[in-house]
Amino acid sequence: MLALEKELRRRVKGEVRFDAGTRATYATDASNYRQTPLGVVLPEAVDDAVAALEVCREHDVPVLSRGGGTSLAGQSCNTGVVLDWSKYCHRLVSVAPESRTCVVEPGIVLDELNRLLAPHGLQYGPRPATHPNCTLGGMIGNNSCGSTAQWYGKVSDNIRRLEVLTYDGLRMWVGSTGEEELARLCAEPGRRGEVYRGLAALRDRYAELVRERFPDIPRRVSGYNLDALLPENGFDVAGLLVGSESTLVTVLRAELELADVPGHTAMAVLGFPDAATAADHVPAVAEHGPHALEGVDDRLVWFEELKGLNPAGREMLPGGGSWLMAEFAADTREEAARRARSLVGAFPEATDATWYHGSGPKHLLWKVREAGLGATAHVPGLPDTWEGWEDSAVPPDRVGDYLRDLSELFREFGYGDPAVYGHYGHGCLHTRIPFDLTSAEGVATMRDFVERAADLVVSYGGSLSGEHGDGQARGELLERMFGPEVVRTFEELKGIFDPRNRMNPGKVVFPAKLDQHLRLGADFHPHEPETAFSYPHDEGRFSGAALRCVGVGKCRSLEGGVMCPSYRATREEEHSTRGRARLLFEMVNNSGPIEDGWRSKEVHDALDLCLACKGCKSDCPVNVDMATYKAEFLHHHYAGRPRPAAHYSMGWLPVLARPAARLSGLVNAVTRTPLLERAAKRLGGIAPERELPVFADETFTDWWRARGGTRGGGRRGEVVVWPDTFTNFFHPAVGRAAVEVLEDAGFHVKVPDAAVCCGLTWISTGQLTVAKRVLRHTAEVLRDDLRRGVPVVGLEPSCTAVFRADGPELLPDDPDIGRLKRQTRTLAEVLTERAPDWEPPRLDRSAVVQPHCHQHAVLGFDADRALLERAGVDASMVEGCCGLAGNFGFERGHYEVSAACAEHALLPAVREADAGALVLADGFSCRTQTEQSDTGRAPLHLAEALAAGLRERRGTAPARDGAVPEPERTAPPSRARAAATVAAAAVLSAAAAAGTVSAAAVRRALRRTAGGAR
Repeated sequence: MLALEKELRRRVKGEVRFDAGTRATYATDASNYRQTPLGVVLPEAVDDAVAALEVCREHDVPVLSRGGGTSLAGQSCNTGVVLDWSKYCHRLVSVAPESRTCVVEPGIVLDELNRLLAPHGLQYGPRPATHPNCTLGGMIGNNSCGSTAQWYGKVSDNIRRLEVLTYDGLRMWVGSTGEEELARLCAEPGRRGEVYRGLAALRDRYAELVRERFPDIPRRVSGYNLDALLPENGFDVAGLLVGSESTLVTVLRAELELADVPGHTAMAVLGFPDAATAADHVPAVAEHGPHALEGVDDRLVWFEELKGLNPAGREMLPGGGSWLMAEFAADTREEAARRARSLVGAFPEATDATWYHGSGPKHLLWKVREAGLGATAHVPGLPDTWEGWEDSAVPPDRVGDYLRDLSELFREFGYGDPAVYGHYGHGCLHTRIPFDLTSAEGVATMRDFVERAADLVVSYGGSLSGEHGDGQARGELLERMFGPEVVRTFEELKGIFDPRNRMNPGKVVFPAKLDQHLRLGADFHPHEPETAFSYPHDEGRFSGAALRCVGVGKCRSLEGGVMCPSYRATREEEHSTRGRARLLFEMVNNSGPIEDGWRSKEVHDALDLCLACKGCKSDCPVNVDMATYKAEFLHHHYAGRPRPAAHYSMGWLPVLARPAARLSGLVNAVTRTPLLERAAKRLGGIAPERELPVFADETFTDWWRARGGTRGGGRRGEVVVWPDTFTNFFHPAVGRAAVEVLEDAGFHVKVPDAAVCCGLTWISTGQLTVAKRVLRHTAEVLRDDLRRGVPVVGLEPSCTAVFRADGPELLPDDPDIGRLKRQTRTLAEVLTERAPDWEPPRLDRSAVVQPHCHQHAVLGFDADRALLERAGVDASMVEGCCGLAGNFGFERGHYEVSAACAEHALLPAVREADAGALVLADGFSCRTQTEQSDTGRAPLHLAEALAAGLRERRGTAPARDGAVPEPERTAPPSRARAAATVAAAAVLSAAAAAGTVSAAAVRRALRRTAGGAR
């Protein structure tokens, strides 16, 4: 393999990787299967992939062309060289609006393509549930469909031409072929003529057999599309190759047929007692011509309720135990609404029905349906579920009966009542089944079930796959569906394009057994290490957490939500949540390329660019919590070893900040003196591009003591304002503003007398033993208030999230930590829950609002939205991480990724905001990232904005006249003042060392020189 790797590096532009980490990352897809590749090539351009395949041919190694890696049948993993198109080859090459076509490279993501086509009023019609992250190459490989296939059809119905490359080097464009052109091509000498002669002969020999044995249903995706070669289908070689799963050719470019973007849409939802009854009504509903017709059962909705998914969408469902969702498109709003109303009125036998128009309600309802795969995995209190029979399809008029028989089969095998949902209008059903894949008996039972299910779907004239393809999961079963003669025809077709069987071998034809290469299997015995976190959602096992990812790849989406900022910056698989989860799985797997356990450099390197934003904890369909896994890994990785400098300088910030705050003027001066600043950053492992934060002249707790502590009675009871490190030492104005707001709302405000900390900086750097000690100390300080039920108000979202999530998982048996979890509130939560009649000041402004990632993931933002609305704020919410993410953006080597994350959503939104708009960000990181950018804006904390409004309402502040309130921040010292301070410090320190001046005199002199440092 060294010669192969060397030659690929020499001849291929792009990235060539044969390291253990990359091979582990690509060892599986979203299926039950695992095969470690030889290496991975990320071509920079299409011609680089051509060169890579040439090298592979010279070394006689298999090739797998891969898109988004979300395949559910095992077709995206193999022991060859993987071509990953998604990082670089994602260009929209051309658009021809007049012919409604475009040419794309295989790595382009569907949603990104449609965003680029939108100005032309065009879109690509098929839309799988993974549309935010699936690539067109993968869609072509699998012949994808999605909900909109009800109107637009499968990918094979929307392809004009394909540029393809065979393993032996033939490169050509293919498409529909008239008889005259076919004759000319067959007469050509050379490899192309040979291919076309072989295809023509195949058609002539087997046309009648294909007509006889291919199910005439909308969702026949299993097998090769031999029917595309029939004369009535135009001898369409592009249509033939769609759905071939990289087993015949590599797709280099595709010319797509486009559709008009609908002007208006409306959705009707019909409720029925059960899924089978709902399915019985599919033919009648389909007569109304919906663009999409989907089915959702009560089990799926219940699972989403258990997992807290899509509450707004679930509430919009009418009464019933199963639902048909029919979307209509029209040129006018009135026509779309009329068609939806007409459908609702046509089914009085429905349990309940309703309809909606507009994109907002439709989006919420589609989220209920599109959450299916994630919602049915890792359901609390139920056994884990798996792929294996998730994609069968039958004639649409027989779905109800098929569902009844399939449910009986589930119960016969002891699999209970899995959720069954999907594309009812096309007869395609999705489900996940609680197979036992870790014992020999369980695997044998799974095989028996799948064989019985295959016979069942064939008896209905259906297809083993209606969308996801055959891969390894169903390749072995194709003979049951098509018969041995057709399967031999598939093998002949494989021989025409890939006679040496080097393109994705073992899939579709000449397949591996469906119970081979399992990711788990009877011999799966993962390492079960002792852990610092308790992993309550994974039965207390880190191996369970490492297995949580189901591979759906939502973390690879480029828009929407928070997850995954590092992937969006690098487009690197190992920097996605999924990629890191795969590496952690390999780490505990006890077999494979990752052999060093917690000491693994490969895992460390993949986690290094994890921002620990916790976006995956909420945005991931199965709630992978990579921030927690990273902290756990770092805890073990550095056990008994020196840590990076940043782990000391920033991990121990709460301790270091205390003496620094007493000499804030001196410290600030040092950090603004170029030579000393560079030295400090180098020693502390800080990125040289970063400005160091300025310590406040007066800490929040010093201010609190100076004012005399608590004031007033507080008719609404007591609250404890939490003096987190960032508020206390850097932005104390936030704490002062929060006290002002809470007292105005009628609370009796308290601040802890003793030094306290949540332990966040130790958690984020993996120093979990210290973090536990810090948390226990905090619980001890707060014990009396906690046991009296006093709320603790957190101002810094990341620290607040520790009390609500990390703390209880580090110390699950500490009752006071449990109380702290239940009693911790954000400022907005305590105001809306405990002071619902308090009238916030009218701010009457627009605002760009950056919800902190940890608030998004752990705390929620609903209370903030409600409070901002009551204050007259027209809030525009930023979706995406600020990129600073606590210590991450300050660490050496992270600046470029940190800045790229900020440029994804936050900074563009701030730049585009009106001059009179507020910029609100409760997170210290979010404010710092913005302040250190070129926007010229300094964001406010919600407390600061409300306090400014209160002062104006009371008449203690001048009227705004359109001016935006400025945050109170300590200004950095000037260069001259910094130099004077440093010089004075050096002289006075030398004098003190010589005994000619007292230490007290040194402190007094430094206070005067530094402008009041304590």
